[in-house]
Amino acid sequence: MSADESVIGGLAGRYAVAMFELAQELTSDEQSRLANNMAALKVLIDGSDDLQKLLKSPVINAEEQAAALAAVLDKAGAHQLVKNFAALVVEKRRAFALADMAAQYGALVAGSRDEIVARVASARDLSAAQIDALKGQLEKAVGKNVIVENETDAALLGGMVVKLGSRMIDGSLRTKLNSLKTALNES
Repeated sequence: MSADESVIGGLAGRYAVAMFELAQELTSDEQSRLANNMAALKVLIDGSDDLQKLLKSPVINAEEQAAALAAVLDKAGAHQLVKNFAALVVEKRRAFALADMAAQYGALVAGSRDEIVARVASARDLSAAQIDALKGQLEKAVGKNVIVENETDAALLGGMVVKLGSRMIDGSLRTKLNSLKTALNES
């Protein structure tokens, strides 16, 4: 598999591996749909504060979490295996890690396709041309097909942070300013 496998681990990794192994019994079209569904689930959770609160709240019981998540997945048209997986995760009171499980599942799928996922945080939105140029440079560096997941983080002030498997390249203005501050304090 890929170098991205090195980040597969912990609770989320064990669930992701179990889901990945189950998916191997499906047709390639179903596997592709499942991968898309898991990626969409991660985006859905990451993009909704309410859903994050629902999944992470210790005061909401498992039945309520399961019902709410099932309704969301039904509305999204999720694959039955994704629905069953989410229900099991909630039943085991592990819903707080569902986004991480989906991310690690994506890394396993990418590894099986000889791809690697680059998570890019930038201070401002990147254009399609900038993403393509970054993708080209990363592919040259690692020798694999790179899938770029981009998010905006204004706290970076400028530049970007690229996480590629277990490697991180921090070219943010925030980090450069902090390094300068540290150097000035030491002198």
